[in-house]
Amino acid sequence: MADFKQSTKLHNVLYDIRGPLLQRAQQMESEGHRIMKLNIGNPAPFGFEAPDAILVDMIRHLPHAQGYTDSRGIFSARTAVVQYYQTRGIHNIHVDDVYLGNGVSELITLSLMALLNTGDEVLVPTPDYPLWTASVSLAGGRPVHYLCDEDNEWWPDLEDLEAKITPRTKGLVIINPNNPTGAVYPRHMVQAMVDLARKHDLVVFSDEIYEKILYDDAEHINTAIIAGEDVLCMTFSGLSKAYRICGYRSGWLAISGPKARAADYLEGINLLANMRLCANAPGQHAIQTALGGHQSIEDLILPGGRLREQRDTAYRLLNEIPGVSVNQARGALYLFPKLDPEVYPIKSDEQFALDLLEQQKILISHGTAFNWVRPDHFRLVTLPNVKDLEEAVGRIAEFLSTYKP
Repeated sequence: MADFKQSTKLHNVLYDIRGPLLQRAQQMESEGHRIMKLNIGNPAPFGFEAPDAILVDMIRHLPHAQGYTDSRGIFSARTAVVQYYQTRGIHNIHVDDVYLGNGVSELITLSLMALLNTGDEVLVPTPDYPLWTASVSLAGGRPVHYLCDEDNEWWPDLEDLEAKITPRTKGLVIINPNNPTGAVYPRHMVQAMVDLARKHDLVVFSDEIYEKILYDDAEHINTAIIAGEDVLCMTFSGLSKAYRICGYRSGWLAISGPKARAADYLEGINLLANMRLCANAPGQHAIQTALGGHQSIEDLILPGGRLREQRDTAYRLLNEIPGVSVNQARGALYLFPKLDPEVYPIKSDEQFALDLLEQQKILISHGTAFNWVRPDHFRLVTLPNVKDLEEAVGRIAEFLSTYKP
């Protein structure tokens, strides 16, 4: 009898940050080992809890959240998203331009499926959040990676970006603040990327899930402000990170720009949204309270705040390890350290991460999992408290002191 095999659509779809390394870590846990997991930006296991106001509001609405909602989402939550963007100076997003989803991830896949034909290209940064590359491939498209420059704050290399635009290019992905590097793009960089999209008539996909997690004097510029009325901009954000409720799966897509020219594409988005019926209703009820209430994330990112102190601790300790260097994160929850290839001639960064896991019981994500071009980086989550980060980086330093690839 023939074996049942996965679809060929999945042959170019990878999501290694939840791949073999995590599976090995889970196996080790089942054997009794304690694994320090620094691979996923999930605040809850590190003691970050949802604001009480969100919990209370969701509980209050549970009796009324048992049925399907409008496929776009409940009106009050979509209105809250519109009003939030109005406070940011974006006035061309209306209630029917907002789609609520089971997190941003679902909406990324949905928006690409509605746009791409087989062989269409989408420009994706390298390094990237790998869901973007995977979702382009799953939709039948071809992800084309433009370089971000580590020597220039991890900002996109604009010459490399434009050189990779072809007649098949349909979209440009901007991840700002960036995962995994922690880069935050200044206005002139966002402007330059939008100008390229305008010049080549591209759809801009702007992943802004970390927009409220900023450090020092970093300022987040919403891409939709720059895109204006003549560049179609798909803005993705949600509550998972800034409000510490990843498990509630509460995200949104807000569409701005020349919507009349995109009517057929938007009809496709609406079709796919209808097919999945609706996002989970309880999570939708968190949005209005979250966006309108006290922004507790600000207490965590200011000097003395927990996220700020953890970022600074990890940055300092990593840079003290011989052969390791890392740019300071201006936003998000990660650092993306470089391993000097002269000191650590690593051929497989996945094997490096596996060796670290086996020897030190620390789980990180290897850099090529983020579609980085060389096996010389890894991503470290900065969510653990300072004491745990000190222990983790100390164990990484101990491992590297004797590591022979």
